[in-house]
Amino acid sequence: MTLTGAQRKNALRFIFLLGIVSLFADMTYEGGRSITGPYLSLLGASAATVGLVSGAGELVGYALRLISGYIADRTRQYWLFTIVGYIINLLAVPLLALAGRWEVAAILIVVERFGKALRTPSRDVMLSYATRQVGTGFGFGLHEFMDQIGAVAGPLIAAFALYLRSGHYRLAFALLFVPASLGLLVLLISRLLYPSPQQLEVKSASTLSYPAGEKLPLVFWAYIFFTTLTVAGYAHFQLISYHFKAQNVIPDAQIPLLFALAMGVDALVALPIGKLFDQKGLPVLTLLPLLTLPVPFLVFSFNYWLALTGVLLWGAAMGIQETVMRAAVAEIIPREKRGLAYGIFNAAYGAAWFLGSALLGALYTISIPHTILAATSLELISLPLLLRIPKLFRS
Repeated sequence: MTLTGAQRKNALRFIFLLGIVSLFADMTYEGGRSITGPYLSLLGASAATVGLVSGAGELVGYALRLISGYIADRTRQYWLFTIVGYIINLLAVPLLALAGRWEVAAILIVVERFGKALRTPSRDVMLSYATRQVGTGFGFGLHEFMDQIGAVAGPLIAAFALYLRSGHYRLAFALLFVPASLGLLVLLISRLLYPSPQQLEVKSASTLSYPAGEKLPLVFWAYIFFTTLTVAGYAHFQLISYHFKAQNVIPDAQIPLLFALAMGVDALVALPIGKLFDQKGLPVLTLLPLLTLPVPFLVFSFNYWLALTGVLLWGAAMGIQETVMRAAVAEIIPREKRGLAYGIFNAAYGAAWFLGSALLGALYTISIPHTILAATSLELISLPLLLRIPKLFRS
């Protein structure tokens, strides 16, 4: 059965609507995340507390996706999880303007990540229904492109607010209520227009088919193992920016601008890499460890231009992670089990990045060459496993 033009347009419209939601959502929480560190410091939190709060937030934000994805699959209440998650995720950020103590701000920061954990697997499942009709790579690439526009705009809004009134972080958080409200409005409109997004995926879409009672396939677990290795070797920008500051590689004022630049590269990479994935399939994932390999040599250097090049590659690798790695799950797993699969994928991704960042950070205190060696070793180890995945997929 060939897709009609109307079916394809309907799927694209749904992807676009969820992309608009993500654009406003990223404006909100990435804008907030760009200033939560100094805001906590202003409220009296120590550096150790800031690190603990950010780490706890990321752990909650990824680990709980396993549970929310499993429950969403069992109940099929994908819209409910998505809407409730976005409400918590988005409103927690502007509420930071009312926090008078660092303890209250810390709770809101973790709550914001909890909201993201609640809604992400369900949203990705609904996205997969539509992306299967237009190309999973292109569909997730379009969503990531729009998502990253917000990721660039949000920190710029926060910076503009601080420029208008220096040191008034509460004004910056309060301004973020505007994109938060717009994101929730578009989300509710999407729910009214597409109450049953599973109908977007017609039976002609090719995917591996497993009986509902069977376990997830071996190829999925191989893919998860590859994901944990390659993500563990991917240095977090917090460690990279720490190096820039500690070694005086990049001027302080330029560090947040470099992060915005990396997010812009992420957006530009998303669409073409998504289309390439639709044409070439799973082997496109090989680009991720290959692209990531030179990053630690560049970002942990002491040269401004080498560091800048490394940040550009870091952003490109992030674009592949957020596009192709999510799209691959939809290619491997039938729709009845995608909530659980996306939950496992996101939990593994978050745990690997958390543990990898902890390892690289600890090694950085010993020596920078140790950090570079660990990061590149993890990427090299992931390559042989990745080469096995397409064979398992076809078997």
